[in-house]
Amino acid sequence: MTRPIAGYRLWIFDADGTLRRTTVPGQPCPRAQHEWVLLPGVRDLLQAVRWDGPGEPRLGIASNQDQVGAGLIPATMARQLLRELARSAAGVDLPEPAIQLCPHALGVACECRKPRPGMLQRIMGYYGIGPGATVFVGDNESDRAAARAAAVAFIEARDLFGWSQSA
Repeated sequence: MTRPIAGYRLWIFDADGTLRRTTVPGQPCPRAQHEWVLLPGVRDLLQAVRWDGPGEPRLGIASNQDQVGAGLIPATMARQLLRELARSAAGVDLPEPAIQLCPHALGVACECRKPRPGMLQRIMGYYGIGPGATVFVGDNESDRAAARAAAVAFIEARDLFGWSQSA
């Protein structure tokens, strides 16, 4: 592993644009299993970590899924796709509370949609790990703002996984 996961007890990842990309042009997130692929380096880095052992770091996923609120994908399918993402990326079956999604349509006021901190706070609460020991990895400004609002560190996905600007 060239870039070890170290220094934080809890690693929370955004999904789309951070761990996976959608293979359907113009569609921001997948609606079915065959509509996404892992981004470069994700599996190599995350499967090199033991996520569930004593004293090992913990893993979470926090993802805006406004297509649920728009009626384009059922919430159960969005959650299933995020579970499959964790399995494919990190080789783990995450507990349900470690996978947080915002199902609200764009424009709906809620506490969970990034840049709000709700999803990150729920994952930290589940694990009992505070902001000082948590990092959020994402690919855009709403991810960075959510990390700031939750008082956690932020790492750009491209920096963690070693992508060029165009990846």
